[in-house]
Amino acid sequence: MVRMQVLSVGQVQGSHEHLLILREADGQRLLPMTIGVFEATAIAVAAEGIQVQRPMTHDLLATVIARLQGSLTRVVIHDLREDTFICQLEIGTERGVIEVDCRSTDAVALALRVEAPIFATEEVLAQAAVTPDRSHAEE
Repeated sequence: MVRMQVLSVGQVQGSHEHLLILREADGQRLLPMTIGVFEATAIAVAAEGIQVQRPMTHDLLATVIARLQGSLTRVVIHDLREDTFICQLEIGTERGVIEVDCRSTDAVALALRVEAPIFATEEVLAQAAVTPDRSHAEE
């Protein structure tokens, strides 16, 4: 497992596409994900610490988990199928860890809200990660 961090989220310049980029915490690999506008908004709100008047869906889920005396211990992006990242929430409870399948964007949005770590498997990184080219990065 490789710990990941949100590097950026936003609209791709000159298009209607939105992109989430995760960065390897102790490395240079980047994991880019094309996402929808609503997913980008949910992640950006959490990443930038924006206060909203009413709880968003991910805020609600964080509250429900806490009220049920659980905690999000981590999220794991564990598979890539037909350009779709497959993710799971690992929720710690008094009965042990419960794994819940979810969309990677929902997992990231929730993890940011509760400060849970985000991981990706080596298999996913081998399939989809990119490494910045230093010569282009310097330009």
